Amino acid sequence: MTVTELNEYLKHVFDSMPRLENIYIRGEVSNYKVYPSGHHYFTLKDQGGALKCVMFRSSAVRLRFKLSDGMKVIALGRVSVYPRDGTYQLYVSSVTPDGVGDLQMAFEQLKEKLYKEGLFDPAHKKPLPPCPMRVGVVTSSAGAAVHDIIRVLKKRWPIGKIILLPVRVQGEEAPPEIAAAVSYAGRWRVADVLIVGRGGGSMEDLWCFNDERVARAIYDCPIPVVSAVGHEPDVTISDFVADVRAATPSNAAELVSPDISEIRDFLRASSDRTASAMEKQLRDAREKLRLYAEARVLRDPKNYIDECRLALDARGERLADLMTVALSVAHRRYAALAAALDAMSPLKVLGRGYSIALTSDGRVIKAAKDVKSGEDIKIKLQKDEISCMVK
Repeated sequence: MTVTELNEYLKHVFDSMPRLENIYIRGEVSNYKVYPSGHHYFTLKDQGGALKCVMFRSSAVRLRFKLSDGMKVIALGRVSVYPRDGTYQLYVSSVTPDGVGDLQMAFEQLKEKLYKEGLFDPAHKKPLPPCPMRVGVVTSSAGAAVHDIIRVLKKRWPIGKIILLPVRVQGEEAPPEIAAAVSYAGRWRVADVLIVGRGGGSMEDLWCFNDERVARAIYDCPIPVVSAVGHEPDVTISDFVADVRAATPSNAAELVSPDISEIRDFLRASSDRTASAMEKQLRDAREKLRLYAEARVLRDPKNYIDECRLALDARGERLADLMTVALSVAHRRYAALAAALDAMSPLKVLGRGYSIALTSDGRVIKAAKDVKSGEDIKIKLQKDEISCMVK
């Protein structure tokens, strides 16, 4: 036999074994590669061996999660021989994570990816408007959720307008429809707030709200978005991205709408408080007016002027008294200072028979060395002055 004939024979033997036609293989992914053709190549291994695997593009497009090296999986496929290389390998038709469902794995992978990109950041969350006049609803027009939302909104906030953007909420066509409706609502500002969701169901039924396209459309929407998917235990990617998560569609309607009866009660109470405050202000104003009307200055203005004149005269007299006292003190101080100055005057000394010798330029002569022989000097007496010459 030739090599080709042997490989073809072995391929026929493998293909004719029913047990190898539909077999589950558990192992760890390694050497994972995706070629431009869309085919996936990897190896499944355990502690004792390794098995080459190929997953063609037609099967790979149905993967809900991303394969990676080190991931433990269970692969379903058929074992056959690849004649060109003379090796056998597993032709994989589907893959599920070992120990967890493929949907749950896809959910966790997308959740981690969007979290790292910041799509769940609380800083990006927009507050809900207190009194929205237009409420947009992105859901199925035939489901129970839209009827619950309309019923609650009509009861709590009947003056608001409900704008329904009908979409499919289940199946492969649902994610692009939901994303397109959210983008349309945000682009054209069709509402003040947007409710996106549907009623309860299985994880598969709610899967369209775990789609990355829907998540990014909600994140990019400039209108506040409330995610209302399923029931309280149900958690989707939309819940993490939306500005507010509601437990149910009915709860979403309650969150976005104020209770008109409470607003009426508030306005009524505010009106009563305003009326009471105005009445109190009027009473206070009337009392002030009465006091002003009874004031003497208004009843007899001339009397008030007379009293002011008397007060002015009294202050004038007091000011005059203060000035007299101040002048008296100043006079006494002046006399004391003059007496002290007079006592220290050199004229007093001259009056007792003393004299002062001065140089020709008026300097006092204190010692003989201050003058020279032949120098003219002056002798200052009490009343006269004598011109002399030093000998």
